[in-house]
Amino acid sequence: MEEASLEAALTQLLPKILPSNVTSNIHAYRGKSDFFEKVPNRLKGYQAWLPPDWKIVVLIDEDREDCLKIKKQLEDIAISAGLITKSSCQKDKSFQVLNRIVVEELEAWFFGDVEAICQAYPKVSPNLAKQKRYRDPDGIKGGTWEALERVLQNAGYHPGGLEKYKASSDISQYMNPKSSRSKSFQVFYQGLLEIIDSKQV
Repeated sequence: MEEASLEAALTQLLPKILPSNVTSNIHAYRGKSDFFEKVPNRLKGYQAWLPPDWKIVVLIDEDREDCLKIKKQLEDIAISAGLITKSSCQKDKSFQVLNRIVVEELEAWFFGDVEAICQAYPKVSPNLAKQKRYRDPDGIKGGTWEALERVLQNAGYHPGGLEKYKASSDISQYMNPKSSRSKSFQVFYQGLLEIIDSKQV
Protein backbone atom coordinates (compact mmCIF):
# COMPACT_ATOMS: atom_id res chain seq x y z
CA MET A 1 0.00 0.00 0.00
CA GLU A 2 0.94 3.59 -0.48
CA GLU A 3 1.39 5.13 2.98
CA ALA A 4 1.61 4.69 6.74
CA SER A 5 -1.86 6.06 7.61
CA LEU A 6 -3.39 3.40 5.36
CA GLU A 7 -1.29 0.81 7.20
CA ALA A 8 -2.68 2.09 10.50
CA ALA A 9 -6.24 1.69 9.22
CA LEU A 10 -5.71 -1.79 7.80
CA THR A 11 -4.03 -2.97 11.00
CA GLN A 12 -7.39 -2.29 12.69
CA LEU A 13 -9.69 -3.32 9.83
CA LEU A 14 -8.23 -6.58 8.53
CA PRO A 15 -8.90 -8.55 11.75
CA LYS A 16 -12.55 -7.51 11.44
CA ILE A 17 -12.74 -8.87 7.88
CA LEU A 18 -10.41 -11.85 7.69
CA PRO A 19 -11.17 -15.15 9.47
CA SER A 20 -8.76 -16.07 12.26
CA ASN A 21 -7.16 -18.76 10.07
CA VAL A 22 -6.19 -16.22 7.38
CA THR A 23 -2.99 -14.29 8.08
CA SER A 24 -1.77 -11.07 6.46
CA ASN A 25 1.30 -8.86 6.19
CA ILE A 26 1.21 -5.15 5.38
CA HIS A 27 3.92 -3.29 3.42
CA ALA A 28 3.60 0.51 3.35
CA TYR A 29 5.49 2.93 1.10
CA ARG A 30 6.45 6.60 1.40
CA GLY A 31 3.95 8.03 -1.04
CA LYS A 32 3.18 7.35 -4.69
CA SER A 33 6.65 7.91 -6.15
CA ASP A 34 8.21 5.44 -3.70
CA PHE A 35 5.34 3.03 -4.35
CA PHE A 36 5.69 3.03 -8.14
CA GLU A 37 9.48 2.86 -7.90
CA LYS A 38 9.59 -0.23 -5.68
CA VAL A 39 6.42 -2.25 -6.37
CA PRO A 40 7.43 -3.61 -9.82
CA ASN A 41 10.54 -5.34 -8.45
CA ARG A 42 8.71 -6.51 -5.34
CA LEU A 43 6.01 -8.17 -7.44
CA LYS A 44 8.64 -9.79 -9.68
CA GLY A 45 10.25 -11.17 -6.54
CA TYR A 46 6.91 -12.56 -5.33
CA GLN A 47 6.20 -14.19 -8.68
CA ALA A 48 9.24 -16.45 -8.28
CA TRP A 49 7.99 -18.16 -5.13
CA LEU A 50 4.37 -17.19 -4.39
CA PRO A 51 2.47 -20.20 -2.96
CA PRO A 52 -0.82 -21.00 -4.73
CA ASP A 53 -2.95 -20.08 -1.72
CA TRP A 54 -1.34 -16.65 -1.21
CA LYS A 55 -2.90 -13.46 -2.56
CA ILE A 56 -1.46 -9.96 -3.01
CA VAL A 57 -3.70 -6.92 -2.47
CA VAL A 58 -2.36 -3.65 -3.88
CA LEU A 59 -4.04 -0.54 -2.47
CA ILE A 60 -3.38 3.08 -3.43
CA ASP A 61 -5.07 6.48 -3.07
CA GLU A 62 -6.64 8.07 -6.13
CA ASP A 63 -5.50 11.53 -4.97
CA ARG A 64 -7.70 13.31 -7.51
CA GLU A 65 -5.95 11.59 -10.41
CA ASP A 66 -7.51 9.56 -13.23
CA CYS A 67 -8.81 6.40 -11.56
CA LEU A 68 -8.79 4.35 -14.77
CA LYS A 69 -5.22 5.41 -15.55
CA ILE A 70 -4.01 4.40 -12.09
CA LYS A 71 -5.82 1.05 -12.34
CA LYS A 72 -4.19 0.38 -15.73
CA GLN A 73 -0.77 1.20 -14.25
CA LEU A 74 -1.33 -1.27 -11.42
CA GLU A 75 -2.61 -3.95 -13.79
CA ASP A 76 0.33 -3.48 -16.19
CA ILE A 77 2.87 -3.70 -13.36
CA ALA A 78 1.40 -6.95 -12.03
CA ILE A 79 1.04 -8.55 -15.47
CA SER A 80 4.58 -7.51 -16.44
CA ALA A 81 5.78 -9.26 -13.27
CA GLY A 82 4.15 -12.46 -14.51
CA LEU A 83 1.25 -12.40 -12.07
CA ILE A 84 -2.46 -12.93 -12.75
CA THR A 85 -4.71 -10.08 -11.62
CA LYS A 86 -8.39 -10.36 -10.75
CA SER A 87 -9.25 -8.18 -13.74
CA SER A 88 -7.12 -10.17 -16.20
CA CYS A 89 -7.89 -13.74 -15.14
CA GLN A 90 -10.38 -15.89 -16.98
CA LYS A 91 -13.76 -16.58 -15.43
CA ASP A 92 -13.71 -19.21 -12.66
CA LYS A 93 -9.88 -19.18 -12.68
CA SER A 94 -7.67 -18.25 -9.73
CA PHE A 95 -6.00 -14.84 -9.54
CA GLN A 96 -2.94 -13.75 -7.55
CA VAL A 97 -3.26 -9.95 -7.37
CA LEU A 98 -6.20 -7.76 -6.39
CA ASN A 99 -5.66 -4.10 -7.34
CA ARG A 100 -7.83 -1.59 -5.50
CA ILE A 101 -7.97 2.22 -5.39
CA VAL A 102 -9.10 4.37 -2.47
CA VAL A 103 -11.36 7.08 -3.93
CA GLU A 104 -10.23 9.74 -3.47
CA GLU A 105 -8.22 9.33 -0.27
CA LEU A 106 -8.29 7.17 2.84
CA GLU A 107 -10.29 9.81 4.73
CA ALA A 108 -13.26 9.10 2.41
CA TRP A 109 -13.43 5.67 4.04
CA PHE A 110 -13.75 7.40 7.41
CA PHE A 111 -16.57 9.62 6.18
CA GLY A 112 -18.25 6.39 5.06
CA ASP A 113 -18.58 5.48 8.75
CA VAL A 114 -19.51 8.67 10.62
CA GLU A 115 -20.44 6.62 13.68
CA ALA A 116 -16.80 5.51 13.93
CA ILE A 117 -15.64 9.14 13.68
CA CYS A 118 -18.02 10.06 16.49
CA GLN A 119 -16.88 7.17 18.68
CA ALA A 120 -13.25 8.19 18.22
CA TYR A 121 -14.04 11.90 18.61
CA PRO A 122 -17.25 12.24 20.68
CA LYS A 123 -17.61 16.01 20.19
CA VAL A 124 -18.18 15.56 16.44
CA SER A 125 -21.87 15.87 15.50
CA PRO A 126 -23.55 12.53 14.69
CA ASN A 127 -25.60 14.45 12.10
CA LEU A 128 -22.49 14.77 9.92
CA ALA A 129 -23.63 12.04 7.54
CA LYS A 130 -26.89 13.92 6.87
CA GLN A 131 -25.10 17.05 5.73
CA LYS A 132 -25.20 17.37 1.95
CA ARG A 133 -21.44 17.75 1.45
CA TYR A 134 -20.74 14.48 3.33
CA ARG A 135 -23.55 12.25 2.00
CA ASP A 136 -21.33 10.76 -0.71
CA PRO A 137 -18.01 10.00 1.05
CA ASP A 138 -16.15 9.35 -2.22
CA GLY A 139 -17.45 12.58 -3.79
CA ILE A 140 -16.51 15.10 -1.12
CA LYS A 141 -15.25 18.27 -2.79
CA GLY A 142 -11.96 19.96 -1.94
CA GLY A 143 -10.10 16.94 -0.60
CA THR A 144 -11.21 14.43 2.01
CA TRP A 145 -8.29 14.84 4.40
CA GLU A 146 -8.84 18.59 4.37
CA ALA A 147 -12.54 17.99 5.07
CA LEU A 148 -11.75 15.62 7.96
CA GLU A 149 -9.27 18.12 9.39
CA ARG A 150 -11.93 20.85 9.24
CA VAL A 151 -14.57 18.66 10.91
CA LEU A 152 -12.23 17.56 13.71
CA GLN A 153 -10.80 21.02 14.32
CA ASN A 154 -14.31 22.52 14.49
CA ALA A 155 -15.02 19.99 17.24
CA GLY A 156 -11.81 20.90 19.09
CA TYR A 157 -9.53 18.08 17.93
CA HIS A 158 -6.16 18.20 16.11
CA PRO A 159 -5.76 21.98 16.65
CA GLY A 160 -2.25 21.96 15.18
CA GLY A 161 -3.34 20.24 11.97
CA LEU A 162 -4.60 16.76 11.16
CA GLU A 163 -2.26 14.05 12.39
CA LYS A 164 -3.17 11.55 9.68
CA TYR A 165 -1.62 8.45 11.26
CA LYS A 166 -3.22 9.12 14.65
CA ALA A 167 -6.63 9.94 13.17
CA SER A 168 -6.46 6.82 11.02
CA SER A 169 -5.71 4.63 14.02
CA ASP A 170 -8.30 6.38 16.22
CA ILE A 171 -11.17 6.07 13.73
CA SER A 172 -10.51 2.71 12.09
CA GLN A 173 -10.68 0.82 15.39
CA TYR A 174 -14.41 1.65 15.51
CA MET A 175 -15.25 1.10 11.84
CA ASN A 176 -17.82 -1.50 10.82
CA PRO A 177 -16.77 -2.83 7.37
CA LYS A 178 -20.26 -4.10 6.57
CA SER A 179 -21.99 -0.76 7.00
CA SER A 180 -19.59 1.66 5.28
CA ARG A 181 -21.24 4.12 2.89
CA SER A 182 -18.00 4.55 0.91
CA LYS A 183 -18.31 2.78 -2.44
CA SER A 184 -14.54 2.41 -2.83
CA PHE A 185 -14.32 0.81 0.62
CA GLN A 186 -17.10 -1.61 -0.26
CA VAL A 187 -15.32 -2.57 -3.50
CA PHE A 188 -12.16 -3.25 -1.46
CA TYR A 189 -14.15 -5.14 1.18
CA GLN A 190 -15.97 -7.31 -1.37
CA GLY A 191 -12.65 -8.09 -3.05
CA LEU A 192 -11.28 -9.39 0.25
CA LEU A 193 -14.41 -11.49 0.80
CA GLU A 194 -13.95 -13.01 -2.65
CA ILE A 195 -10.37 -13.93 -1.76
CA ILE A 196 -11.57 -15.56 1.45
CA ASP A 197 -14.27 -17.52 -0.41
CA SER A 198 -11.73 -18.74 -2.99
CA LYS A 199 -9.42 -19.97 -0.22
CA GLN A 200 -12.24 -21.92 1.43
CA VAL A 201 -13.43 -23.72 -1.72
